[in-house]
Amino acid sequence: MLYRVLDGDACLSHNKIEIVDFDEVDLEGATVIAGFPSIGLVSTIAANYLIDALNLKQIGALDSKDFPALSVVHTGEPLSPVRIYAGTQQNGHKIVVFVSEFKPKPHMINEISCAIMKWVDEKKCGLLISPEGMVVEGKNEGSVAEAYAIGSTNDIRQQLAMKQISQFKNGIIAGVSGVLLNKGKQAQFNVISILTEAHPKYPDARAAAAAINMIAVIMDVEINVAPLYEESERIESQLQKFHKQAKPMVSSGRAPQPNMYG
Repeated sequence: MLYRVLDGDACLSHNKIEIVDFDEVDLEGATVIAGFPSIGLVSTIAANYLIDALNLKQIGALDSKDFPALSVVHTGEPLSPVRIYAGTQQNGHKIVVFVSEFKPKPHMINEISCAIMKWVDEKKCGLLISPEGMVVEGKNEGSVAEAYAIGSTNDIRQQLAMKQISQFKNGIIAGVSGVLLNKGKQAQFNVISILTEAHPKYPDARAAAAAINMIAVIMDVEINVAPLYEESERIESQLQKFHKQAKPMVSSGRAPQPNMYG
């Protein structure tokens, strides 16, 4: 059963975030991936890869006066900094991906999380997954990243156990992932946070690949991550360049000059 997550005072601030639907799509029972930048840009890399690998189409965007004043230009098309993609796989599984090109400021995290939960509720989606990087001291470059999961409800934790997925037992999960877990527990809605070992100082495509592998297991779909491993250096360099371009504007409010990348 899907509970109304915004009854009462839990998400009164959500109206600062607007979700604009470009198309009306049947998303009942869909799995939603929330990709907001964190340690190692694990979420952003994973979200962008899933969009391309699963041939998802943009169906909406998030908007707020607090978002960076920028447009992400890709193959000649202007894109909002926070977007929603969706598609149906051959097995009938519906997949939605939220992807953000910037790390939300602390005061925006609750607002974004509330907006996502409200939207997921209205669309009658079935599961919300949020990949997240975590710092592991002494991690060597190029080493295999370990991945763990934590679920918001007893039901989803039992499902993780049945799939023999290692579960996160003790620690702190910050940012959008942590808030979504808490709101999922309050609403008795299935939310999973996937934690992968990642380097804190640069984009970690290998950690993102580990997260995608776990998403594939959870969803019972096949996702080929070999290209992500093979092109990890190119992807890491490209994302690092973009975030260096965006960082001055995000911190100072100064708009960056147009630049070519890709």
